[in-house]
Amino acid sequence: MQIGMVGLGKMGLNMTRRLRQGQHSVIAYDKGKAPYAEAREVGAVTVDSLEELVERLQAPRVVWMMVPAGEATDQVTERLGTLLRTGDVLVDGGNTYFKDSVAHAARLAEKSVGFLDVGTSGGIWGLKVGYCMMVGGESRHVELLKPALDTLAPPDGWKHVGPAGAGHYVKMVHNGIEYGLMAAYAEGFEILESSPYDLDLRMISGLWNRGSVVRSWLLELAESAFAKNGDLSGICDWVADSGEGRWTVATAIEQDVPAPVITLALQQRLRSRQASSFSAKVLAALRNEFGGHEVKKAKP
Repeated sequence: MQIGMVGLGKMGLNMTRRLRQGQHSVIAYDKGKAPYAEAREVGAVTVDSLEELVERLQAPRVVWMMVPAGEATDQVTERLGTLLRTGDVLVDGGNTYFKDSVAHAARLAEKSVGFLDVGTSGGIWGLKVGYCMMVGGESRHVELLKPALDTLAPPDGWKHVGPAGAGHYVKMVHNGIEYGLMAAYAEGFEILESSPYDLDLRMISGLWNRGSVVRSWLLELAESAFAKNGDLSGICDWVADSGEGRWTVATAIEQDVPAPVITLALQQRLRSRQASSFSAKVLAALRNEFGGHEVKKAKP
């Protein structure tokens, strides 16, 4: 099939490569244009504007966005909403907040333009092994995108999970679970690292993936990380978050669903970014005030 790709970052460029491997025709646009040479190497056609991208696509047009969530996605969605025509479909494969996707779908529907929100997991490994994709939107629009989904995903690696917003909702919870899993592994490896034994963390990662109940792809990645850098030296203990964990926790609160593991995993990431904890200082000060307990003085 013919498809327009907007955004050639790590995910968008690799998805373009995989689509070309499946013999799909890809017309690509990126605001920065830096990845154009790599896109053209695999046979994608690059254009200088969204207008040109839409003009070169045959109706019914399918345009796939892989741009950062938030303002960038809002702007591209609004702009494409003025360019696409009745029967065309806009696909958001990024990590957009599901309520924003519901709003985008409603606005595009007023112009008879279809919208699919595709929660996409697989990261930089998706090019090789395929992407897991959670699709939200109308069935007729999913059917139009099916050839591309079949190429991008491994066998049985994509599903139509519900109406507009459902794809990004499922992906949001997926990433919240990911936060909890990663935190549990991280805590476990720290306990191993601090043990009185000289333990090989790479070996243990591989061992646990052979029949253990905690085996997973994350453990495979842990084994890979320890193989490259056994003690993780040179890596700062500063952990980013891209929003999905926050949205999962906020949604759980809205729906009165307890989610203590995911919530604590998110809080742990926030704590990792503090060079110094003011709350810990308050705790130390209070212990000193009520009990005269020792306070360690900060270095000047």
